[in-house]
Amino acid sequence: MTEQPETVFRVRGVSKRFALPRQAPWLPRRFVAAVEGVSFEVLRGESLGIVGESGSGKTTLLKLLLGLEKPDAGELRYLGRSLRREVQVVFQDPVSALDPRLSVADIILEPLRVMGLREPRESRLHELLQAVGLPRAASGRYPHEFSGGQRQRIAIARALAPRPRVLLADEPVSALDVSVRAQVLNLLLDLRRDFDLTLLLVSHDLGVVRHLCQRLLVMQSGRVVEAGETPRVFAAPTQPYTQVLLAAIPTLSQRRTA
Repeated sequence: MTEQPETVFRVRGVSKRFALPRQAPWLPRRFVAAVEGVSFEVLRGESLGIVGESGSGKTTLLKLLLGLEKPDAGELRYLGRSLRREVQVVFQDPVSALDPRLSVADIILEPLRVMGLREPRESRLHELLQAVGLPRAASGRYPHEFSGGQRQRIAIARALAPRPRVLLADEPVSALDVSVRAQVLNLLLDLRRDFDLTLLLVSHDLGVVRHLCQRLLVMQSGRVVEAGETPRVFAAPTQPYTQVLLAAIPTLSQRRTA
């Protein structure tokens, strides 16, 4: 009998709404639904893409998964041991994500210090720099001395420092030049394999999701309107919204890893 993959996240009927500014003090408060009745599971070792245009609810869903927002309804559970340690995130803009006052070494090793994790810091630092394709000499430099793609590599190394099981990536290449996007995406492919990671990718770009993800959820106005294995969705999308997103895919140089 084939062993069933372990479930990492279980999401059941999750909803989240936010209050809109009142146009006048005497008018009733109005709300907008950012996420509405969303259900899915994330299996260990898989790569899942959450895709949609701005305002679709994908970033709010990411915050719910990270525990940065609490759902108004439904159930969202991380089934591992420690959400804080085992789930790490790579943000969209590496410039704002990295403290300019810290050296690269301090940035990468900061999670170990904050979480009180004991392991040889020097060897871990060099292992992570090598994993993301940066030289050892980078450890003593500062974020402003690097290109956008290199800064994102530093941010990825920092996320990997506490040895997470799950990596959440929020538009990880949208702030980068087109010429370096494929390099960073290929790096994430390699790291997922080498570090046995479960990957959740949030993106507005179906081309990026196709490059990285085995399965995808398409969100529109807070709801999941289409879900399935990535090749199936690309070959035969069932929803007009998905078809529109597919038509907007830019050309992306791909390299699949074994």
